[in-house]
Amino acid sequence: MDSTQLALLALLLGAVIGGSVSTGIVIALRARDRAQHETSSAIPVGIGEVMQGMEDAAVVVDTSSTVLAASTAAIPFHLGEGDVVPSDELRAIARRARAEEAVITATLRLQRGAPPAEPRLVVVRASRISPRLTLLVLKDITERERVEQMRRDFVANTSHELKTPVGAVSLLSEAIESAADDPDQVRHFAGRLQAEAARLALLTSRIMNLSRLQAADEFTDEREVAVDEVVAAAADAHAIQADAAGVRIDRGGDRGLYVRGDAQVLGEAIGNLVANAIAYSPRGSHVGIGVKGVDGVVEIAVTDRGIGISEADQERVFERFYRADQARSRRTGGSGLGLAIVKHAVQRHGGEVRLWSRPGRGSTFTIRLPLIDPPADQVAPPRRRAKRKKKAPATPAAPPTNGATV
Repeated sequence: MDSTQLALLALLLGAVIGGSVSTGIVIALRARDRAQHETSSAIPVGIGEVMQGMEDAAVVVDTSSTVLAASTAAIPFHLGEGDVVPSDELRAIARRARAEEAVITATLRLQRGAPPAEPRLVVVRASRISPRLTLLVLKDITERERVEQMRRDFVANTSHELKTPVGAVSLLSEAIESAADDPDQVRHFAGRLQAEAARLALLTSRIMNLSRLQAADEFTDEREVAVDEVVAAAADAHAIQADAAGVRIDRGGDRGLYVRGDAQVLGEAIGNLVANAIAYSPRGSHVGIGVKGVDGVVEIAVTDRGIGISEADQERVFERFYRADQARSRRTGGSGLGLAIVKHAVQRHGGEVRLWSRPGRGSTFTIRLPLIDPPADQVAPPRRRAKRKKKAPATPAAPPTNGATV
C-alpha cells in the first residue's frame, strides 16, 4: 500500500472517529437538555405575561402543588404565588394532566374568599407544560349556572301556576254545559268562569312583563318621567279596587320631582305596590303614597296598615311566585309575580326597593330612584309637601312615610 492510499485511509478513519465523537457529544447535550427540562421548574418565557392579561383565574403549579405563577383573578381562590393548592380535587386534576400528557377538564366547587363565602362553581382546564409543570385555568360559571337555574325554575313555576286557572276554566265550562237547564247555576258558573279567565289573563300579562324586564337590554321609551304623573296614574288606576275594599288612598310629599326611565314600567311597579297594599288592608283603613327627594334620590313609599309580613317572609317576598299568605293570595287572585316585577323594574332604572314591615302593624315598600333635573321645557315648581290630614287615632303602621297621609 503506497503512501497516498495510507493518507486516504487515515483521512477516512479520522472522519469516522470525528463523526462518532460529534454524534456522541450531540447525544450527550440532548440528554442533558432533556434531563434539565424534566427536572426544571422554570416557567417558559411568555407564559407569565399571558397569564397576567387573563380575566379568568390561571396558575402554574409544580409537582408539589406549589403555585409558581398566578393571574390576579386566582388570588381570591387562595392560589397566589407561593401558595399550595388547597383543593385535593384540583391537585388530582393537575397530577392526571401531567401523567397522561393530555388536557383534562372538570367542574368543581371551590372556595373563593374567606368563609362563610359560598363556594363557586368553576370549570377547570389542566394542561401539561413540562414533566414538572402544569397550567390550570379556572373559569367561574357560578352566575351563569344561577341564571340557568332561575330560568328552569321560572318555566317550572309558570307551568304549575297556569295549570290552576286553565283547569278551572275547563271544569267550569263542563259545569255550565251540565247545568244548561238551570239559569241560576249557569249564571253562577259563568261568573266564576269569568273570574278565572281574568286571573289567567293577569297571570299571563305579568309573566310577559317580567320576561320583558329580564330580557330587554334597554327601554324603548326612556325619557324624563314626572313622578307626580306616575303616582297619580297608579292611584287612579286602583281607585275602583280601593272603593270596593273600603280603603282610602292618600297621596302626599314632595312635588315636581323627575326620574329617567320608562313611565309605563314605573307606573306598573308603583301600581303593583298599591294593589298589594289595598288587598292586604282591612276595610276602613288608609293606603298612603308618599314622595320625597333627598340626597339625589327620589323615594316613593307605599304604606298600609294591613296584616304585615313576618321577618322570615320579608327575605323572600320579592321571589317569583312566592306568597307569604297562600290562602289570602288565592282569594284575592294574587299571582305571586307583582313584587318580583317591582324589584326588576326598579333595578332596571338603577334603583332599589326597601321593605319595612311588622306583623299586625302594616308594611311600607319604598322605591328609591336616581333624581334628575326637570326637562328644559318644564319650569320646576318649588318643592312642597302636601298638607297633612288629621290622622286616625290608630297606632302608626311604620316609620315616616315620605309625606303621605295614612
